[in-house]
Amino acid sequence: MTFVLASSSPRRLELLARLGIVPDRIAAPEIDEAPLKAEPPRAYVLRIALAKAAAIDRAADEIVLAGDTTVAVGRRILGKPADEADLRRMLALLSGRRHHCLSAVVAIAADGTVRHRVSDTILAFRPLGPAEIDAYVASGEGMGKAGGYAIQGRAEAFVRFMAGSHSGVVGLPLAETRALLKAAGVPLA
Repeated sequence: MTFVLASSSPRRLELLARLGIVPDRIAAPEIDEAPLKAEPPRAYVLRIALAKAAAIDRAADEIVLAGDTTVAVGRRILGKPADEADLRRMLALLSGRRHHCLSAVVAIAADGTVRHRVSDTILAFRPLGPAEIDAYVASGEGMGKAGGYAIQGRAEAFVRFMAGSHSGVVGLPLAETRALLKAAGVPLA
C-alpha cells in the first residue's frame, strides 16, 4: 500500500506531517476550478476535491488524498485572487464581516472506496482600514490563497472570531483527514 497526496500545496504537506504522515508520492492534478453557475459554496468545494482525487492516476494498491479550500461570503465564492485589485476587493468584502472557510477532503481507498468530508469554519474579520489592506496586499501573502488571506501568517491578526477547524482554514482539516485516512487503511497511531 502506498499513499498519494493529490496536491502540490506545501501547507497540506506540512499539515499531514502533524499526523505523522509522509506521502509516498505527490501528484498535482490539473483540473478546471471555475465554479458552476449558481453553485453553492459547499457543493463547489466538494466537487473540486472529488475532481482532484479522480484526476490522479492511481495504482491498485494506492490510497489517494485530495482536498480543496474555499472562502464564502453568503453564496459568493472567493477563490484565489486574480491580481492585487481582486485581492483588495476580497479583503474589503471580508472586513468587519463573518464568512465561512470550507475545506473538503476526499480519500480513495486501495479498493476504490471514496469517502469525503467537508469542514465548515466560521470566521469574522475585524474592520480593516485602507492602509492595512494596502500593506497586506503589498506583503504578497494573500496571492494564491482562497479568500485572499493566509491565516497562518499576517492575516491571523485580522481574525476576531473563529469557530471550527484552524487547520481547515490553512488547507486541510486534520480531524476529518485523520478519520478518512484511517478508514481508507492508512496506519495511524
